[in-house]
Amino acid sequence: MTDRQKEILFAIIEEYAELATPVGSVTLAKLFDCSSATIRAEMGKLEQMGYIMQPHTSAGRIPTDAGYRLYVNSLQEEPLVEENPDRTTKALATRIQAQTRADYAIRSAVDSLVELTGNLGLATIGDQLYISGFGGLFAQPEFIQSAQVQAVGKLLDNIKPWLQEVQPNEAINVYIGSENPVGKASNVSLVISRFRSPYSDRSYIGVLGPTRQSYKRVMSLVRHAGLMLEEIIYDEQN
Repeated sequence: MTDRQKEILFAIIEEYAELATPVGSVTLAKLFDCSSATIRAEMGKLEQMGYIMQPHTSAGRIPTDAGYRLYVNSLQEEPLVEENPDRTTKALATRIQAQTRADYAIRSAVDSLVELTGNLGLATIGDQLYISGFGGLFAQPEFIQSAQVQAVGKLLDNIKPWLQEVQPNEAINVYIGSENPVGKASNVSLVISRFRSPYSDRSYIGVLGPTRQSYKRVMSLVRHAGLMLEEIIYDEQN
């Protein structure tokens, strides 16, 4: 893959995340200051490589799970936690710090992630799994079909035992679409961060949303939440 093809792929992913409609060559031609024919040729090559697809004739292109994976891998090579957090991460820290109990702090962090991302939020609190944000998740255009909702439900029914069994080892873990161990047809991505808490050295907080999402922002927020919880409710009690 050439650098230009990668830039076009990443532009398709970011445009699709924002607009929720297939991305056409005209839009990309304006972004890259070239002809639509040039963009169509590059999109054809990306489609042959399996990174994008055309949902129906005459439509633009949307990313595949493989395209998202390449994009997420590139993000994971960059530092996710900024030295100067923006207003949203500062607000997240304020809400967590306002809680006097560890379980309240974790719930507050999950609720904040739900508000900031529009995704479903979840976290482990000891042996319990706290989940919030069903309304926002199922309001997304991807979940108009009942089959998609059922697939998400299957994933959620099995996510707690799966987390206990697999215990994701990275500070930030991203499972995209068909990579999810259950609910492979759900077209959702799970972004999970591990953190230490008074309940366990392997507590988890994260979000579940459509594969079409702003991964850079979501991954950064989830990682910030994990770090803040570890700093505020774990370090202070040890």
